[in-house]
Amino acid sequence: MDAVLHALADPHRRVMVEALCAGEATAGELGALVPVAQPGVSRHLSVLREAGLVDVRPDGQRRIYRLQPAALAEVGDWIEHRQQVWEQRIAALHTEVARGKRQRLRSE
Repeated sequence: MDAVLHALADPHRRVMVEALCAGEATAGELGALVPVAQPGVSRHLSVLREAGLVDVRPDGQRRIYRLQPAALAEVGDWIEHRQQVWEQRIAALHTEVARGKRQRLRSE
């Protein structure tokens, strides 16, 4: 999961991932979306591949990239768990605040 989060930390790679949500794309199509020279695009795509976010297949001289949603699902599960924990903590805080208000009203 660390590799996925690292890969998604870069805004150019997030643009590429967003584009791949709509379907497959060539390296050239993905590169046209970001202000990066071709060697940089290749490095970005390599990071995405190594993180398991995309896979690539050759099509003649072109390379076709496709999103691998399983890597995103792991991050989604982790975020969902964190969200549940914080929602429980916030609910407990609300309960304590309400209890404190009731106690103050009784003592007045």
